[in-house]
Amino acid sequence: MKIVVLGAGALGAYFGARWQQSNQDVTFLVRPKRAEQLRQNGIIIHSIEGDYAIKQPQVVTDTSEIEACDLVLLAIKGYHLSGVLDDLENLVAKGAKVLPILNGIEHFSLLQSKLGNEAVLGGLSFIISTLNQEGDVVHSSPFHDLLVGALHPSQVELCEQIEFLSHNANMNVINSPNIQTHLWKKYMFITAFSGITTATNLAIGSIRDQPATFRIAENLVKDMRKLANANDIALNDKHVSKAIENMQKLGDEATSSMHQDRRRQQGLEVEHLHGGALRLAKEKNIDLPFVETIYGIIKPFENLNYDRTKETN
Repeated sequence: MKIVVLGAGALGAYFGARWQQSNQDVTFLVRPKRAEQLRQNGIIIHSIEGDYAIKQPQVVTDTSEIEACDLVLLAIKGYHLSGVLDDLENLVAKGAKVLPILNGIEHFSLLQSKLGNEAVLGGLSFIISTLNQEGDVVHSSPFHDLLVGALHPSQVELCEQIEFLSHNANMNVINSPNIQTHLWKKYMFITAFSGITTATNLAIGSIRDQPATFRIAENLVKDMRKLANANDIALNDKHVSKAIENMQKLGDEATSSMHQDRRRQQGLEVEHLHGGALRLAKEKNIDLPFVETIYGIIKPFENLNYDRTKETN
């Protein structure tokens, strides 16, 4: 299978490298600046599950350099999605199916309207990884899971193939027949977790120390369960309790990628995650008061450039 990884950040570089480690044909489609970095330094994975390095990864900056493609792993931030739609259209024309692992839900309808329902698989990941200043991947979690599932009957065999070809890869690739439920469970969790950590500018341990603050996270989970139910996804009290339990089990210093982006003074996915939830809620004529509040708190930081000399924290 010819795999193109679109976006070689902490997720794309990690999963793409793990596939290449198991002898799959992987090409990284990236921006020119990242391409130069990868060509000079290669891809280096620092992982508690085993280090790995690709000295000379296959790197391209334009879809015209790709002759054929079976699968695109779409691993970008939500706010970059509109900028890659033409690239995805080109790759689908060359035979590719698209496996997006963006956080959220709203992007699926956008991709399907642009590429067609048969071209877009269901996908999500569970991993804690980041890029260091050298552009290397630092994977710090004991889990590195990639879930894939058919959103259209024509995709069932392909999802089985993706799981099969990944058996020898140093990661967990799971073909789920209930991918929609998994997508919404993660959306429920990540909207609450990223929302509370980014809004408070705190890791989860400090949030848990304040019961009143942690209750906001719990209510965010409940808001998102209501949204899932309104969209005919049967999340229940057990799913809510499990999401809250997962936040309680995280290490004190654990935080979300959105909070990390706020710390680094980078763009935030608040519009993709929380804004998307509010738009979906409006379509169903329901209120999400805690999501709306957190959205309002985070929104001013979405594209804010800080003066580092004035930081006091």
